[in-house]
Amino acid sequence: MAALSNEQIIEAIRGKTILELSELIKAVEEEFGVTAAVPVAPVAEGGGAGSVAAEEQTEFTVVLKGLAEPGKKIAVIKEVRNVISGLGLKEAKDLVEGAPKTLKENVSKEEAAKIKESMTAAGALIEIS
Repeated sequence: MAALSNEQIIEAIRGKTILELSELIKAVEEEFGVTAAVPVAPVAEGGGAGSVAAEEQTEFTVVLKGLAEPGKKIAVIKEVRNVISGLGLKEAKDLVEGAPKTLKENVSKEEAAKIKESMTAAGALIEIS
């Protein structure tokens, strides 16, 4: 029996349906004792660095991504001034026009949600990270 080239194998696979490919994968796994599953790293337990990543995030950053509608620019500028106290009109306008820009950093989940709600109501696109 002549060996098939990679191109011939690919061409044969290309003609199969998804169901046939699924059956082929199972047959290859059984024949060669392998698996097509992606290995998943175990979750570290204890006081290591892995447990820090598993903790719930407590500080959030609110980012102005842009305007939901161009006609809402003035309302968004006004709301930016409400969110960032002491910000002048020109600075607020520059911030809105220069989006994406960070509005607030290291805020609680509740405060971030309130900011997102008010900014979205004004016509802004907001991202919380």
